[in-house]
Amino acid sequence: MNSMNRRSVLLAGLGVAGGGAIAACSSGSGSSGTALVNPSGSAVAAAEKKRAGTGRQHRLTLTAAPAVIDLGGGVLPKTWAFDGRAPGKEVRLSVGDTLVAELSNQLPNRTATSIHWHGIALRNDMDGVPPATQTTVRAGSTFTYRFIADVPGTYFFHPHVGVQLDRGLYAPLIVEDPKETFDYDDEWVVLIDDWMDGVTGTPDEAFAELKQGMGGMEMGDSSPSAGSSGTEGHDMGDMGGMDMSEAASPSASASSDGMPMKFMLMGAESDLLGGDAGDVKYPHHLVNGRVAADPDVYTGKPGMKVRLRIINSGGDTAYRVALGDHKLTITHTDGFPVQHQEVDALLVGMGERYDVLATLGDGVFPLVALAEGKDANGFALVRTGSGSAPKPTVRPKELNGMIMTVSRLRAADDVRFETAKTDVTHRIELTGGMEKYNWTINGKPFDMNAPAANPILIEEGQRVRLEFVNTTDMWHPMHLHGHTYQLGGFGPRKDTAIVLPKKKLSVFFDADNPGQWMLHCHNAYHGEAGMMANVAYRA
Repeated sequence: MNSMNRRSVLLAGLGVAGGGAIAACSSGSGSSGTALVNPSGSAVAAAEKKRAGTGRQHRLTLTAAPAVIDLGGGVLPKTWAFDGRAPGKEVRLSVGDTLVAELSNQLPNRTATSIHWHGIALRNDMDGVPPATQTTVRAGSTFTYRFIADVPGTYFFHPHVGVQLDRGLYAPLIVEDPKETFDYDDEWVVLIDDWMDGVTGTPDEAFAELKQGMGGMEMGDSSPSAGSSGTEGHDMGDMGGMDMSEAASPSASASSDGMPMKFMLMGAESDLLGGDAGDVKYPHHLVNGRVAADPDVYTGKPGMKVRLRIINSGGDTAYRVALGDHKLTITHTDGFPVQHQEVDALLVGMGERYDVLATLGDGVFPLVALAEGKDANGFALVRTGSGSAPKPTVRPKELNGMIMTVSRLRAADDVRFETAKTDVTHRIELTGGMEKYNWTINGKPFDMNAPAANPILIEEGQRVRLEFVNTTDMWHPMHLHGHTYQLGGFGPRKDTAIVLPKKKLSVFFDADNPGQWMLHCHNAYHGEAGMMANVAYRA
């Protein structure tokens, strides 16, 4: 499943960035005593006034509440969702429109939540990251997000509290560009997700098990030692053949001796991802909220040119995506145009988005999202004519053809950053490992009780360079809130990119959106374990 032929493009030097929590609204300074820009302060308001707006408003209410959803094939899990469906209803507006979205929190057990608008460079106090940019939205209360969406692209939204991302609280957000420079006949939003909630347990149960670490599994010690800075990753040398399929009952967590039996995935290996592919075992991989046995179907006509907007909203899974018997032309990544590249397949990490064009053939074709290294897949169909549907387990030859990874993409000329002197460079060392499940940045876990501690300091107007150095044995999709960075001198503009194990990735961005912004791994479990940092503007 993970073999690649000689035409495949290797993932050398690929990097990942993820969004996370930042400095508390109630705090005006970091641990060094440096005054930080307040998320609701005058600098943020001044930046918002500079955004070009149409004056139009797009209003909606999003109700987060328990729901029983239909994933197809008789799979009817209890989860949390927006307005009773997962994915939530697509939100679509034009560039420059103001989104006015009221979040109504109807979650059970006094559960607080928020909405993060992933990839949008918006005003800081609307970024949805408690406690850094706002207080949590308490159960039974509401909060209204209001911001100008001034950059077109493919985005999505999800909570930024705990591991709620791995439930059903997410939906696509599309910002259209009326000045789009290329033609196509139709669009198909392809939202991919790994799913466990209400089937084998909950994300919170999975995180509780993972936190025991590999050490807890081997020695029955379920309490990770504090302050560990070990860099151990999954060492599969003597566990690669372990079969976790005969797990405990859905309501159970770890066994009494600390041996994780239910959620931790063993032996997931991927050459594309540099080794260990993931931590978590999922019973289903979804495309547009449907299981592979009962797939979503796109219906078109032969010869149509279709724009696929591919979004990975998963918690722990990278996907290798291909459309059987078709080439894909990559046009955008994370909302920004790239020099067009024709490929057979592409690798999409958690939080990443790709726009591709496909000219449809005549027949019935499988869209396969291979769960990289996990021997499972999401599945959908494209139907333009007669014929029987392929089996959900089909593996189109394109999956092992030319696999485009972000290291080979180049930014389109009109969005490439101008050459400028770097004003400040920050080394972002990705640290920790599976032994203690102590994922960190620069050896320090992010503290939600002190989000302004240990900020990565920048100043408005600076050209900032981030040097990601992955010292761990796992890959990390690193996401930066409120900005897009460029990979190297000519690489694509992105907000989320994969940093491979034992590799480095250099990115830079212009500090043009004041506030306090999360930088974190978009693996939901790594981020929650502490692989986050606060990129904070000096006041």
